[in-house]
Amino acid sequence: MEKLLFLGDEALAQGAIDAGMSGIYAYPGTPSTEILEHVQKSKVAQERNIHREWSANEKTAAESSLGMSYAGKRTMVCMKHVGLNVAADCFMNSAITGANGGAIVAVADDPSMHSSQNEQDSRIFAKFAMVPTFEPSNQQECYDMVFHAFEMSEKHQIPIMMRLTTRLSHSRSGVVTKSILAENELKLPKDSRQFVLLPAIARRRYKMLLDNQVKFEQESEMSPFNKYIDGKDKSKGIIACGIAYNYLMENYQDKECPYPILKISQYPLPRKQVEKITSECDEILILEEGAPMIEEMLKGYLNNSLNIKGRLDGTLPRDGELNPNLVKQAITGQKTEMNLIPEEVKGRPPQFCKGCGHIDVYTSLNEVMAEYGDGHVLADIGCYTLAALPPFEAINSCVDMGASITMAKGAADAGLFPSIAVIGDSTFTHSGMTGLSDAVIEKTNMVVIISDNSTTGMTGGQNSHALDRLVGICEGLGVEKDHITRINPLPKNREAMAELMRKEIAYNGVSVIIPTRECVQTLKRKLTKK
Repeated sequence: MEKLLFLGDEALAQGAIDAGMSGIYAYPGTPSTEILEHVQKSKVAQERNIHREWSANEKTAAESSLGMSYAGKRTMVCMKHVGLNVAADCFMNSAITGANGGAIVAVADDPSMHSSQNEQDSRIFAKFAMVPTFEPSNQQECYDMVFHAFEMSEKHQIPIMMRLTTRLSHSRSGVVTKSILAENELKLPKDSRQFVLLPAIARRRYKMLLDNQVKFEQESEMSPFNKYIDGKDKSKGIIACGIAYNYLMENYQDKECPYPILKISQYPLPRKQVEKITSECDEILILEEGAPMIEEMLKGYLNNSLNIKGRLDGTLPRDGELNPNLVKQAITGQKTEMNLIPEEVKGRPPQFCKGCGHIDVYTSLNEVMAEYGDGHVLADIGCYTLAALPPFEAINSCVDMGASITMAKGAADAGLFPSIAVIGDSTFTHSGMTGLSDAVIEKTNMVVIISDNSTTGMTGGQNSHALDRLVGICEGLGVEKDHITRINPLPKNREAMAELMRKEIAYNGVSVIIPTRECVQTLKRKLTKK
């Protein structure tokens, strides 16, 4: 046992290694990226040959992880909250198939949308799927909970969700580690039809899932991570979930909180403990990061005469992250100054790195689009999304991974001409290929620009599944060879790129232009290592 300084993501990853994990699957997405990266750097993971490669997307990651669980090994799949949408098909059905080897679904939510398209509370997904959930309040719990989650997963043959949020994922604290457990032996399910969701089998297993809800609730009642802390002043009771418990305690560092506290870090809710605090206290303040899930559950349609305070009645903001000041304000009812950023720190809008190939792509594209007017460029999620901002203001959409090609196809189907999709190389292999297949089959009149910087740039430079494969993939999907063109996006080639774009716009069919130049940041790191 030793004490190490870890990010929340790193503590979770180390816990999984030490708890006998045999494989981890993920697609990079902030704030979850560092989980897999920590395993990739681990000497123990290298010695044990723990699977630790990036997957094409969250769906393939979740399915591969479930396959490792099927084979009896302990496994974890990691993603950010919007990645869970991509993996939802597998996630929802895995609640019915159940697990064989311990299976953890680690999801890092991003309240306040620091680097995301939406705010989304993954606890609601877990409640929908009816799977148990752990929500750590600090880095030590990130580590410790993995051991409990694997054990519970194997005990009840059920995947377990581990829910983190941005501040916990990306803040550091000391973590005391445990002895490393051995990996599971290969072991196939006792029921050879457990993972076969034919209707007759699925109906039977769904009933098992429903019957197990009582057991899951009992686990929460006995959980060392849920605790009731009594207080003398019963005028108010506080239910604090996950990291919100830390925010609460920061207001009482030198003194005891006078109110009863129910700390929630494992779901489903421990019914008896919830009934205890609601029956003893005149008013309940609910502190939960994300959606008002518990607040809605306790209020219900008829409110049950309970005086519930939280995000729904304005005691806390309906959106964004919580913090100690907001919690203090909710407890005292007095507004506090919340200037968390010093005046000396000046805001700086995000921008392309100097020398980025995307700059040259958009400079040429803007020149061509000036001939047609605004509204013709549908883009995607990646560094290149920055072209929505000045000085380029070149793109008209950014919805979800892979949506540029399919939205451009739909716009072309509606009669928009020209219809241009801009997508990155990693995003293309994540979820753009199927949209291109649709466009090829229907001979849609559109141009797809795959801006290839040979990495997953926005999340730190992970390897791209598209590396040196884009032309072959596009040919395999049926794009005509004469209309797949690579070009080096350099300032000296801007006019050539513009002419290429004009030429392919004039072609009545699917064209793919692949501007290819390595990300300046990954190139810089490579040169530094030499």
